[in-house]
Amino acid sequence: MKNRLNILTLLLFISVSLFSQQVRPVKNIILMISDGTSLSALSASRWLKVYRNEGDKLNIDPYLCGTVTTFSSNAPIGDSAPTTSCYVDGIPAQAANIAMYPSVDEGNDLVKLDSAMTYQPLTTLLEAMQWEQKKSSGLVVTCEFPHATPADCSAHYYNRNNYSAIAPQMAFNNLNVMFGGGTGIVTDVMKKYFTETGTTYLENDKKGMLSYAGNKIWALFGERELPYDLDRDTTRIPSLAQMTNKALQILNKNKNGFFLMVEGSKVDWAAHANDPIGIMTEFLAFDKAVGEAINFAKKDKNTLVVVTADHGNSGFSIGRNGLSKSYTTLTLDDLFGTVSKFKHTAEGLEKILINTKPKDIKSVFKENTGIDLTDEELKALLSSENYHSEDYTKVGTGENMTAHIISILNSHTPFGFTTHGHTGEEVFLALYHPQGDITLGNRRNTELHKYMYKASGLKTSLATFNSNKYAKHTEVFANADYKIEIAADKSAKLVVKKGNNILEIPAFSSVAMLNGKSFNMGSVAVYVDKNNTFYISKNLSEKLK
Repeated sequence: MKNRLNILTLLLFISVSLFSQQVRPVKNIILMISDGTSLSALSASRWLKVYRNEGDKLNIDPYLCGTVTTFSSNAPIGDSAPTTSCYVDGIPAQAANIAMYPSVDEGNDLVKLDSAMTYQPLTTLLEAMQWEQKKSSGLVVTCEFPHATPADCSAHYYNRNNYSAIAPQMAFNNLNVMFGGGTGIVTDVMKKYFTETGTTYLENDKKGMLSYAGNKIWALFGERELPYDLDRDTTRIPSLAQMTNKALQILNKNKNGFFLMVEGSKVDWAAHANDPIGIMTEFLAFDKAVGEAINFAKKDKNTLVVVTADHGNSGFSIGRNGLSKSYTTLTLDDLFGTVSKFKHTAEGLEKILINTKPKDIKSVFKENTGIDLTDEELKALLSSENYHSEDYTKVGTGENMTAHIISILNSHTPFGFTTHGHTGEEVFLALYHPQGDITLGNRRNTELHKYMYKASGLKTSLATFNSNKYAKHTEVFANADYKIEIAADKSAKLVVKKGNNILEIPAFSSVAMLNGKSFNMGSVAVYVDKNNTFYISKNLSEKLK
C-alpha cells in the first residue's frame, strides 16, 4: 500500500508539471467519445478504407497526439459510467457511478478518496458552462439517451441502470440539443416540461430534425438504441455525422458558446458481441462525425475538439491463432476481402434470417456475406432459440442467432478476440485547438479533464459548484422542519416547512413548489436512497425566509 501511495504522489507531481503548460480558453468545446474503442479498431477501420479504395486516412489521423490511461477509482479496467464521468467531472469513480462520488474501497482504490463525500453529485463541465457562462449544451449519441456516456454529462446517480432516476434529470437539465434513441423512455412529465420550456420534441422524424430552425430540440429515433450504421435505413434514421452537423448549427446560435458531447455509442456494443464489421463500420461512422466537428472548428477558429475513447473492449486484433497462412504472408485481400463483403452486422443479418424460411437461409446468407454455409453451420442457425420456423416443434433450444452468426463469420475472417468484456489498455487521444495548445504523450483521464477545464475558461472550480448546487438538504434546511416522502410508485419528494411556508421538491426535477406555486430551482434535485439524502441548490434556503 505504501508503494502505491508513493506512485500516486509521483503521478500527482507529474500531473501538476504537465498542466502548467498554457491552454488558452476557447468559446466552444466538442468532446467526442468512441465508446469501447481499442486502438486496433482504428487500424482495422483505416485498412478497410484502403481496401475499399476510400482513401488511406481517417479524419482523426492528423490530430492524434497521444493516449489516455482510463480507469475506475478501484480498478484499472473501466466501465463507461465512471470513465466518461471522470472526463467531465475530474473524479475517478466506481463501476456504474454516473457523475457521483464513489464509495471507498479500502486496499483497492487507485486514488485517495474521502468517505465523507460518498454519493455526492459531481458537477460536470456541461453543467458548469451552462451555469457560469450561459452556454448552450448538447448531446448526440446512437444509444438510448440515458445510457452511461450521455448520462455522465448531464445526470447524477450511483447506478447507471436506473433510467427512472437518470432520464428526468437529463430532461430537466435544459439541454439545447438531445439527439439519439429512447422514445420509449420519455415520460409524460418530461414531455410536459419540454412544452413549458419551449423545447421541440420529435420522435422518429429525420426530416423534422434536419429542417429544425429553433434552438432547443430533442429528436429521438427508436424505442431504445439506434440501429448499427451498416443496418440503418438511411431514409428514416440520421447518421451520427448528420446529427453532429445539425447539433452544431443549433448550438452555434448562442453567442456565448456551447459544450457538445458526441458519442459513437455502438462501437462498444459491436466489440462486446465480437462483431468485427460492426466495430469497423461503427467507428467509420464516428470518424465521419469527427470530420464534421473538425471542419466546424477550423472555420469557427474558437473551438476545441477532443476525440478519445472511454476504455478498450474485446481484445480485438487483426490476426489470430489458427489461420492457414503465416501472419507475415497475409495479404490485404486475405485480411479484409471477406469482411468487406458483409452487408450487415450480425445483428442486422439476424433480423433478416429470423424471418427467412429454412430452405432459403443458405442463399440469403451468401447474398449478404459472400459465404457458403456448410450443413453444420446451417444446423446451428436453425437451432437458435429465437429462430421462428414454420414448424414450431422443430425450433431448437440453442443460443440466440446473433451469437451463431458471429461464430460463423469469425471462422471465415482473420480477426481475433480475447473477451466479450472491457479491456484495460490505454486509448487514443486526438486534439484540435485553434491556437495549437495541445497536450502530448500519455495522459490519465484526470489530466484530460484538467486540460478541458482550462480550455473552458471557467472561473469557478467544480468543487465550489458541487457545494453550492448539490448541498445536502440536512445542511440547507438545518433551521427548518423537513421530511422525505416516498410515494407508492417509489418517487421521492422533499417537503420543507418553516413558518407558513411549505416547499416541495420532487426528486430528479428542477421544478419545485413553494406554497403551491411552481418555480425553477436552476439545477436538478438529486435524491440518493442509499443515504436518504436530497442534494439541492444551497440558495433554496432563501425561499423560506
